[in-house]
Amino acid sequence: MHPARLAFLPAASLVAALWAPIGAPSAAEPSAARVTIEYDQPLPNVPGKSLRVVRVDYAPGGTSPAHTHAPSAFIFARVLKGSIRSAVNDAPARVYREGEAFQERPGDRHRVSENASRTEPATLLATFVVDTADTELTTPAVRP
Repeated sequence: MHPARLAFLPAASLVAALWAPIGAPSAAEPSAARVTIEYDQPLPNVPGKSLRVVRVDYAPGGTSPAHTHAPSAFIFARVLKGSIRSAVNDAPARVYREGEAFQERPGDRHRVSENASRTEPATLLATFVVDTADTELTTPAVRP
């Protein structure tokens, strides 16, 4: 196997931990997000931290349930294609269009994450700086 491919093997197990709580939609629900690991490496100059990059693809009308991320996660997200409606903590939902970005800080609650269009797909690239030991990156939010 090519050495570059070996670096992504740990990422395969990360996919399940990353967005597994999103799950598969029922016939009555819009499509769930599809998550692909793009990069997963420890930061050599910051012991105990890793850089993880994931691509999140939303079908038209696709959505993700409210969630939180690993307690150590700082996230920078950029819309690569289409438009994404997002709301973090108590901020109102906002539509981010291609090229626009937002961030999430450790402990933030991502209340809304969905494709803003019912007719066009959307893609988001999320870059995580996270404790290397954090393998469960996404947890469904507990409803009050």
